[in-house]
Amino acid sequence: MLDSAGMVEVAAALPEQIEKAVGAVGDLSGLPDHEAIEHVLVLGMGGSGMAGNVVAAAAAPFMPVPLHVVKSYVVPAYVGRGTLVFAVSFSGDTEETVEAAAEAVDAGARLVAVTSGGLLARMAEEWRVPLLSVPRDIPQPRAALGAMVVPQLLVLEKVGLFPGARRWLEQAIVQLRRRRDQLFTSDARLRSESIASEVAISIGRTIPIVYGAGTVGATAAQRWKTQVNENVKAPAFFAVHPELCHNELAGWGHLGDETRQLLTVVNLRYDGEHPQIARRFAVVTEILREVVADVVDVRAEGDGDLAQLLDLVMLGDAVSLHLADSWVTDPGPVPVLAELKESLRRPGLTSSAAPSLSNEL
Repeated sequence: MLDSAGMVEVAAALPEQIEKAVGAVGDLSGLPDHEAIEHVLVLGMGGSGMAGNVVAAAAAPFMPVPLHVVKSYVVPAYVGRGTLVFAVSFSGDTEETVEAAAEAVDAGARLVAVTSGGLLARMAEEWRVPLLSVPRDIPQPRAALGAMVVPQLLVLEKVGLFPGARRWLEQAIVQLRRRRDQLFTSDARLRSESIASEVAISIGRTIPIVYGAGTVGATAAQRWKTQVNENVKAPAFFAVHPELCHNELAGWGHLGDETRQLLTVVNLRYDGEHPQIARRFAVVTEILREVVADVVDVRAEGDGDLAQLLDLVMLGDAVSLHLADSWVTDPGPVPVLAELKESLRRPGLTSSAAPSLSNEL
């Protein structure tokens, strides 16, 4: 398999990445008191923003204050002294996150930085706010999901907003090791026969549309979509039950001859779904079988929402890596994104200066 960055090995090592991150979080002094926190905000883009989504899906339903994820240059107007803000940037140089973090600090928010270095780390030291380090040797931000999720969950536990975070993480590690044995060989290679290889074969050369439900399913579906985008360099989309039943479903009324050749739907299921969601999945699947190449069901395993969410993450990562292998695509580098960032650093960007997709196709 063409894999210059070792993305398969990193995907297989997710349980160890989480375990090491738990052990690496040391002194958490300088955090606000529980009573002083009115809301929690996570700032992040791309893989770092996905870490915020995972934290929100796992912790927010149990927290006594709201938690929101913001993927932008600006923070909401409510941000102030009662806001605990996580600024998450793998590189530390994500311009949207750095700018939003500075705005949050100016508004009086209590900031915690999660990064491997860069400008964000230097700013955190200048501001004298907690700085939680992410290992620098991980090849891509999307491959550092566990290392960026763990510090946030443990901070929330420390301030009393998400009791039991360590226990949920331990249960997730157990499930990830169990799933790893099904998806990867002992020398960290993709198994040629597994549920991930079967799903990848079903998708083939079609475009996957990933459906989830609730915060766990929605987060997993978005992760599957973005992993296909970045690892396979191919289009993918996601939508969420029950909202898709009020709009997207109507869009399948025409072009059935075309969509039947182009699209495959993947349903991500987990134990915490609302009882009516199962009926919606069943009805929608029957409708879609006539207009898509295939409908594939994938079910999470593990104890608790965090374990099941990360189980779906590992499954999706493996599916995307199988697809990259079948497309003879190197899953690691994303040159068009690097070119875009470089173009944005140059003033006066014109269409002739825009990054080309030719090296991605």
